[in-house]
Amino acid sequence: MHKEDCFFLGKIVKKYSFKGELLVTLDTDEPETYTQMESVFVEINHNLVPFFIESISLHKSRMLRIQFEDCYSEEDADALLGCELYLPLDLLPPLEGNKFYFHEIIGFTIKDVNHGEVGKITAVNDQTAQDLFIIDADGTEVLIPINDTFIKEVNREQQFILLETPPGLIDLYLEG
Repeated sequence: MHKEDCFFLGKIVKKYSFKGELLVTLDTDEPETYTQMESVFVEINHNLVPFFIESISLHKSRMLRIQFEDCYSEEDADALLGCELYLPLDLLPPLEGNKFYFHEIIGFTIKDVNHGEVGKITAVNDQTAQDLFIIDADGTEVLIPINDTFIKEVNREQQFILLETPPGLIDLYLEG
């Protein structure tokens, strides 16, 4: 399994017990969705390694408590601390309407109600306080906040997102 065929699920942040149990912070708004998993990929030395789950439960509503098969000691658990967890993309539940996964909109065209066609989404920056569309507008990089009030339509068939951005936002980038 390759990382580009997977989505980031979360990160192992600490040990829970001396029996190898681990706590995982999840990158999701619905952690209960992942309490029935049988296996997961753990990134170890830039490789995705499958781990089978012996037991799993919610911990303090936002984390998972996981016991992996063959991970029964503090030493086994220590080796996994800080590792990231991944699942295959086909396990993501389909989204509808104006909701989308960041990976699925790469290559979509951004259109604005007032400005017209802006350009193609080349990436999404989720490392800032506000997630951003990164758009290539004929060689000029345009950054637009991903904001539910801006998003008027997500058209998966024709691969475009229609926005209504504040006046002047796009012009800041294109009138230079």
